[in-house]
Amino acid sequence: MVDATPEMLAAEAFVYGYPLVADLTMVDTIHRRGMGSIPPTGWNTFGHGAELAGPDSHFVSVNNDTVYSVAPLDLSGGPLLLHVPDSAGAYYVLQFIDAWTNNFAYLGRRSSGTAEQAWLIAPPHWRGAPPEGVPVIVAPTLVAAIAARHACAGPEDLPRVRALQDKLTLTPLEAGRELAGLPEPADGVPEELGFLERLRVWMAAFPPAPADVEFQHRFAPIGLLDRGRSPYLDGPADWARSLAKGLAAGRERVEAASVGTVEPTGEWTANLHLFDYNLDHLGPGTRDEPQWKVADRRATYLTRAVAARTGLWGNHAYEAAYATTYHDAEGHPLDGARAYTLRFEQPPPVGAFWSVTMYDTPEYLLVPNDIDRYSIGDRTPGLVHAPDGSLTLYLQHRQPTDAEEFANWLPTPPSGFRPMARMYQPQDAILDGSYRLPPIKPR
Repeated sequence: MVDATPEMLAAEAFVYGYPLVADLTMVDTIHRRGMGSIPPTGWNTFGHGAELAGPDSHFVSVNNDTVYSVAPLDLSGGPLLLHVPDSAGAYYVLQFIDAWTNNFAYLGRRSSGTAEQAWLIAPPHWRGAPPEGVPVIVAPTLVAAIAARHACAGPEDLPRVRALQDKLTLTPLEAGRELAGLPEPADGVPEELGFLERLRVWMAAFPPAPADVEFQHRFAPIGLLDRGRSPYLDGPADWARSLAKGLAAGRERVEAASVGTVEPTGEWTANLHLFDYNLDHLGPGTRDEPQWKVADRRATYLTRAVAARTGLWGNHAYEAAYATTYHDAEGHPLDGARAYTLRFEQPPPVGAFWSVTMYDTPEYLLVPNDIDRYSIGDRTPGLVHAPDGSLTLYLQHRQPTDAEEFANWLPTPPSGFRPMARMYQPQDAILDGSYRLPPIKPR
């Protein structure tokens, strides 16, 4: 067997560590600068979006169906009491994400109902006593995040959502304890090795499950297990060049896997198991069943890197199923230079609601358009159905002149694009693959 070179190990480390670095970079961004309409948000508090996401929300594959609230969690100061208000039956979900992007708990309409509730969020290995009658959610890492999504039907529904946001609170169980925050990478590390430095520091501060810790030992030759002074400050020039080349190869590997190798038949890729890489920390609201866990632990590393690249902080499919396509029914890449139709003979079978959201490529971001419409679905006002009950959506860059087509129009970017269908509380026909989304057809 050929020994792994520094270049090979750096490529492998990029795939392995990309989710951690992407996650904590986003947590740090929300904490320091905010995201979209979410302001800079202190540790252990909720920052609330004031509106549905738009092009200023520079978040990969952000949804335009719900209003976001995000809480960056630092549990180094001990457990937090979470209060969730009664949503009166309206859809919402609180998704709990650890530093490695594992979804380790869910609260909300599907999992815990919509009545008022209280929970205790505890740090790893906590052995204290919760308040009487308060259930516990144990976080796998000291830094984590809660991504809250409240269904919002549009600007007129915002006051209802904001009232719920205001009642969503976190309170330290023991007040006054100092927080550790995110450890800072070393200053002066060359930019091309900055990823490895962040991975080195954050990997030590937020260890994953024991089996993954064991796997990390293979990265010792490239300095990822070094403690104290950064090995990337003054390493040999040839070694540094090899590491940089390996990181670039790892990034290319993730990009290639993100697009996938599906033949361009116009079929939607449902991604029903894209977020099934959490094998170790399945708390309240998750489904600890074989069909929702990737069998091969090593295979999860590329899977979760792709998930972080294309849909950071996405839900398990049993909470919300996502499907994407890059090609039309004739096998051509989707391009805003052409016009398309998407005809639903039957709508997606869901317990909540469904939508189709438009993103550019290759960044997977929302793109400005003249009518500020970034998604369309069963809650969109004014949709026109055919006499037989079918629904035809019109995907094109230019505004339609026909009134019915305009009502059903989802604007596309002028160039390449990737739509994403979201199906909230999907029914079994979606989860078992028996329901298939229709192909997008060129006009």
